[in-house]
Amino acid sequence: MRSPVPGQSPEGEKVSDSTPLLQGAPQAEAAPVCCSARYNLAVLAFFGFFILYALRVNLSVALVDMVESNTTLANNRTSKECAEHSASIKVMHNHTIPGGYVASKVGGKLLLGFGILGTAVFTLFTPIAADIGVGALIALRALEGLGEGVTFPAMHAMWSSWAPPLERSKLLSISYAGAQLGTVISLPLSGIICVYMDWTYVFYFFGIVGIIWFVLWIWLVSNTPETHKTVSHQEKEYILSSLKNQLSSQKSVPWTPMLKSLPLWAIVVAHFSYNWTFYTLLTLLPTYMKEILRFNVQENGILSAVPYFGCWLCMIMSGQAADHLRAKWNFSTVCVRKLFSLIGMIGPAVFLVAAGFIGCDYSLAVAFLTISTTLGGFCSSGFSINHLDIAPSYAGILLGITNTFATIPGMIGPVIAKSLTPENTIREWQTVFWIAAAINVFGAIFFTLFGKGEVQNWALDDHHGHRN
Repeated sequence: MRSPVPGQSPEGEKVSDSTPLLQGAPQAEAAPVCCSARYNLAVLAFFGFFILYALRVNLSVALVDMVESNTTLANNRTSKECAEHSASIKVMHNHTIPGGYVASKVGGKLLLGFGILGTAVFTLFTPIAADIGVGALIALRALEGLGEGVTFPAMHAMWSSWAPPLERSKLLSISYAGAQLGTVISLPLSGIICVYMDWTYVFYFFGIVGIIWFVLWIWLVSNTPETHKTVSHQEKEYILSSLKNQLSSQKSVPWTPMLKSLPLWAIVVAHFSYNWTFYTLLTLLPTYMKEILRFNVQENGILSAVPYFGCWLCMIMSGQAADHLRAKWNFSTVCVRKLFSLIGMIGPAVFLVAAGFIGCDYSLAVAFLTISTTLGGFCSSGFSINHLDIAPSYAGILLGITNTFATIPGMIGPVIAKSLTPENTIREWQTVFWIAAAINVFGAIFFTLFGKGEVQNWALDDHHGHRN
């Protein structure tokens, strides 16, 4: 056991951050990874979030073609600072429109499943809403947002019953990395579909794939190891014994101490700050590629996806690294969470600002934006899963709280960015990047100062902190 951090009492909650393991708790032998129920869950969740983000970002590419097909002023916002360097591609479009389904929403594993199904179904109606008008399209996207909003808290709630503490980083990074790969695949694929078919098929394709995933999810997944039909006895005992002293059996949610918990608000601030940069780039990167760097719609989709491919790789590798540091090198949970959050927030801030100062150097701009987004993948093993560290029994509720604040940047960040770039000059975009970087750095510092790695007193039956 590592010695206590200088300046901290050898007893109490702070010391519980100094080791990743529950001392004295009986530990069952680790169950094999291959073909295990918990890793099957991670893989299915991976594809679920893949589809969710594909459904989310396809509009950002299709919108370029949607606007051009409905206006004679397609290039009225295109900057002239950078030279045009790609030939336009003109292809005849087909305008056939199919129909779709309407879904309802329920709780547990069904909450995640029906959340994605609902989003997929509403996506199928996007072309119809676009024909009706802007108001209908906004209303439809808002309904899709309702489906998307429940998915992450639902997944966190499931992992509170499925993820052994020393496998949390790996399991959660695998499942949530699907969001990044969904962005990677859907951006270029949406661009290709827009060019060679029609923008309406972007929504039909991803919507149908989402429905197919839902069928597999309902068939193969269970809420807990106890209710899973094919989980092995060894794996079930391993999971249950590893979580034995971390879960609460309280019937009521301890709302007051929960909302007064500074470690929770540290996650809120970090989550808000990270999402400001993430949503700004997610929504406006295709626009930046088209109007500043002047790539056509097909190149736009491909190059806009490159940064998220790097983030996907980083998420997978950082999850492995985080749990290795905790299990093999005896790093404390809080140390790993803070270290990975610092790298995943300050690193992107530096390269995001740098991207605004390289002018029209296309390759360097893509490289810097790729590095910025890639480093953000470290946060998947940082503050992003810290909810499970401080209160595994209420992880879904905590993520619901932090995610509520973290959606605000998705609503106001792109709007502010648009208002700051009326002329679409490089200098205006520098301001956008500076603001995002400053918010990211603030969030990283706040989480470093106030984040925790142990189960909090209010989240336990006996109100004594335990190491994880």
